[in-house]
Amino acid sequence: MSVKVMGIDPGTFKMGIGLIERKKDTLEALFYKTVTINRKLSLHKKLQRIQNEALHIFETWQPDVVALEDVFFGVSFKSAIRIGEARCSVILAAMQQNIAVFEYPPTRVKNAVCGFGRAAKIQVQSMVKQILHLKELPPPDAADALALAICHINNMCVTR
Repeated sequence: MSVKVMGIDPGTFKMGIGLIERKKDTLEALFYKTVTINRKLSLHKKLQRIQNEALHIFETWQPDVVALEDVFFGVSFKSAIRIGEARCSVILAAMQQNIAVFEYPPTRVKNAVCGFGRAAKIQVQSMVKQILHLKELPPPDAADALALAICHINNMCVTR
């Protein structure tokens, strides 16, 4: 039995997307990219772009589940609010496609791929590359999205 997990690292300027398929005991990265959102757009247009991009990707790749990073207050209150709004756009898109959404704290995601909850971005990129046997480092936001998918797959294996 296989499962396709779409990890999404949403933001109002960049959104990382990564799709992993788990077949038995193997993981394969099917797709990953970073979506750049025009900084000059109004917040409402940015959120619409995020939702539309998510809908398009869900329709194209048909993931079984979506893994999102849980809200954290690392940078500033305003940034946390904006990330929360971007997350909401992705969640609404997933709900429109009847795709279950799971959320994970950043430290848990980093621990799942690096064994250390405070790992640096480059460490996450390197471990994602190694775990998925990629030829090159994925871009930082895409690596975070792939790490979310890996974290969810690890969680599925533990809870079974």
